[in-house]
Parts: sequence; C-alpha cells; structure tokens
Amino acid sequence: MYLHPLTASLPAAERASFARLCRLSHFKRNQTVLEAGASTDQLYCVATGLLRVVTPECGDRPEVTSEFIRPDGFFDLPVREDRYRAEQSLVAVLPSSVYLVPVMAMRELCARHPEVAMALLGLVVSRMGMLSGQMRRVSTLPSEERVHRVLHQLTQLAPVREGGYDKRISQSMIASYSGLSREVVNKTMRDMEQRGLLRRDAHAVHVMHTFARAA
Repeated sequence: MYLHPLTASLPAAERASFARLCRLSHFKRNQTVLEAGASTDQLYCVATGLLRVVTPECGDRPEVTSEFIRPDGFFDLPVREDRYRAEQSLVAVLPSSVYLVPVMAMRELCARHPEVAMALLGLVVSRMGMLSGQMRRVSTLPSEERVHRVLHQLTQLAPVREGGYDKRISQSMIASYSGLSREVVNKTMRDMEQRGLLRRDAHAVHVMHTFARAA
C-alpha cells in the first residue's frame, strides 16, 4: 500500500507493518470526512481527490473554508496525544480517498525515525505559512483579485487539461474560501469570461495561461 513520501525511505518490512495499521476510506463529493467537535484518534492523509477544511456557520456567520488539502497533504498533526477533538470539519470537495492513520502509530514511527518527525514538522510549517498567506489575501486584497488568485490556485489543486480546474468546484465554495459573497464571485467570473480570461465547458473551468501566470 502506498501511503506517503514520508514512508518512502523506511525499510520495506516496517513500511508494510505501518501500512497495515492504516485504513483507506473513500468519500463522495461533499461528504463529510470529519465533523467539527468530533473526537478522533486518526490523522487524515489525502490519497486522491481534494478536501477542504471548514469552520461551520455560527449564528449569522456563514461557514468559512480556510484551506484545501490536496493528495499527500495531512489534516492536523497532533501527535502528542492519542486522541484529539477536531475544531473544524473536513469535507470532500471532489470524490476522494483518504488514509486514516492512527495517531499512536505515527508518533511511534516518529520516535524510531527522527527524519520522519522532521519531515512532519516541515509540513506543519508549510501549512501555517499557507494559512497565513490566505488570511492576508482575504484581509487586504480587493475582491476581484481575490477571486483571480483563488481560480489560479484551483488550477493547481484540481487541475484539468488546458489550464483549468474541475467544474464540480462550485462558486459557493470559492466564495467561502475567498471571504466573498457568491454574487460577487459570479459577477467577477462573468466579467472574466467576457474579457476572454476564462471559458467553461462540460467538465472544467479554464483559466487562460497568460492570466494564470499573472496571478
């Protein structure tokens, strides 16, 4: 079973033993992988597809998508305790498969192989940097540029041919991630289409290469 680049350097027998402790689960589009507030003893590593991290709606505040997790990405890495309570929900954006990795097994692996622990730390630092950058963009950039950057990011997170992204990613999801209303996202994308920066077909939204480089 392939798990993650983190395990690539492990001896074959140890890699196989670790893989037997993990479980591969499959999720439909928009299916909840982990509910906010739930207690779990698993780490969640994306094998295929795309997940999003969601802060649920509260009162008048709508739900917020704080990040997307692509293949080989982890959701949360709390390896100091055997169980933890999820502060956010984890939802499949597209049909996805996810490895459920026991926290205890990962902690023991890190203890035996410091290089794995260092690689995990690198993933945490990288994730924090991405979250910080996203918060900065949402708080400082004008709405049109926010939409532009999210669309460009989606061409990397859920790529299809010709510089596009999977059409099943909705405008509502883009609005949730960019901190805008769906109406603003729709207006911006229609304007891009009229300017020749974006086109749609039955399977994808295509962002022009020149625009993607500029974004």
